[in-house]
Amino acid sequence: MLVHHTQKGNKGVFYVGEDDAPLAELVYTKPAFDKMILEHTEVAEELKGQNIGYLLVETAVEYARTHQMKILPLCPFANAVFKKKPDYQDVLMA
Repeated sequence: MLVHHTQKGNKGVFYVGEDDAPLAELVYTKPAFDKMILEHTEVAEELKGQNIGYLLVETAVEYARTHQMKILPLCPFANAVFKKKPDYQDVLMA
């Protein structure tokens, strides 16, 4: 499944679906050039059970690695994923 990314100013979103009607999204803010706060994850009922939420978090982690950023997962879902994935600790904000 293709994950899209858009950012305007210090807010951004990783999403699946159309720009104007995403079926799943992970919303974040960037309080600094090297920090990303994951705020909210939402997946449409029709995509539940397909690991789309995990895919969105994984995409955010890869983006952070590529751009030398640290992530603060305030979103409960993203936070749970980080706790299950020790290989994501390199981008976790201390």
